[in-house]
Amino acid sequence: MDTVETRELRYFVAVAEERHFGRAAERLGMAQPPLSRAIQQLERRLDVRLLERDRRGVSLTGAGEVLLHEGRAALDAVTAAARRTRRAGGASGTGDARERLVLAVKAAASHELLHKLLDAYAAEPGAAEVEVLPSGTCEQGEMLRDGRADVAIMHAPFNSLVGFDSEELMTEGQIAILPAGHPLAARDVLSLAEVTDIPDLPLARWSRHGAYPPGPGPEIHDQTQLAQLIALGRTVAVFPDSARAWLWSEHAAVPLTDAPPVVTHIAWPAHSRSLALAGLIATATRL
Repeated sequence: MDTVETRELRYFVAVAEERHFGRAAERLGMAQPPLSRAIQQLERRLDVRLLERDRRGVSLTGAGEVLLHEGRAALDAVTAAARRTRRAGGASGTGDARERLVLAVKAAASHELLHKLLDAYAAEPGAAEVEVLPSGTCEQGEMLRDGRADVAIMHAPFNSLVGFDSEELMTEGQIAILPAGHPLAARDVLSLAEVTDIPDLPLARWSRHGAYPPGPGPEIHDQTQLAQLIALGRTVAVFPDSARAWLWSEHAAVPLTDAPPVVTHIAWPAHSRSLALAGLIATATRL
């Protein structure tokens, strides 16, 4: 049989991610023996070995790697369907409430564009309520996949647009944001090599998919923390030019000559049939 139940997928993904039946059972809030039996039953039904078991835990076979990838996507799709259905039905669940769209945006990015978009869309007849959901670096795509967001403002090359429909909205250069009193702040332009090799000013490190890249710079959790550390002379950051909107008087912005341009897109799930979303996208492309 080719049928896999959602419950079985959740069990398998937990075991595959934990690489251990005991930890997976604890995460799922169940006993280990029925979890083991469920995975064995899934392997028999699919007629394939998914896990290699030993005393230290488990490892994935080639087939297991495939099911982990596909299973995560399927569970995201199920979760997204439930979340978007609840939003479409309104808070009361009667289906007659005003539709609401959730727009994921990277914190501190595209202020001016976002203001223009929200104001222009709100003026449209029958416009839906738009909830703006700030996200961390590269989180917008995950929010679209699991249904936390209906639409997102995304920035290439930092965000992957694979699997989404999108429209290009604007292209801009990048700047280095430094402490105003730093010697390099007086320069007209800088190169990426100069910014990433300042002995007394390490580059800030943002989390990507839950992990920080290696380096001496501070781990950044939000925009306020970053702004303060730059003002204190502890770090430097690279941002699209539109980030000038949130700079403090203690900051300086210097254009980067060789940084790739940042292309801002509005992106949404390819299968979406929401009329409210179509209206928001049409407004964005007109701006």
